[in-house]
Amino acid sequence: MLDGAVAWMNARGNTEQWGTTPFSTSPRMVELVHRYMTENAAFLAEADGTSVGAVVLDNGPHPQMPIEPAGEPERYVRLLVSDRRYAGRGIGAALLAHAAEETRRAGVELLRVDCWAGGGGELVAFYERQGFTPTEPFLSGAWPGQVLARRVGAPRADSGRKE
Repeated sequence: MLDGAVAWMNARGNTEQWGTTPFSTSPRMVELVHRYMTENAAFLAEADGTSVGAVVLDNGPHPQMPIEPAGEPERYVRLLVSDRRYAGRGIGAALLAHAAEETRRAGVELLRVDCWAGGGGELVAFYERQGFTPTEPFLSGAWPGQVLARRVGAPRADSGRKE
């Protein structure tokens, strides 16, 4: 999925967000993805037995990113990707809704994400449509980024009780 996302972005003229090298050919990126999938809470979306999207949640931003911790418990979207062959089917939105529910279920009220803010801000606008609010812009080298936050609320005390 990540290689397909890089190819899709590059075909649209976006070589800045994730570069031009397929993730699978970079040992550093393969290791990063392996750590994300094994050390964090990873969730896959499937269609007809095929993985079509993934979201990875952690307890805060990546330590190498120039982002301050929230100062309260949070869940942080470390990775969101969908198979571009299934674009337009709401996979990213469904994975973010699941991330919000997992955050709420953990008793945490804050869900944050950072994303590439270049290219006219299309990715920032996507997260805004999912209920996130921009909180702080940042630069990681020359890479323009934006942190966004969404309050998901605490789980209801009676959420497991049947009437």
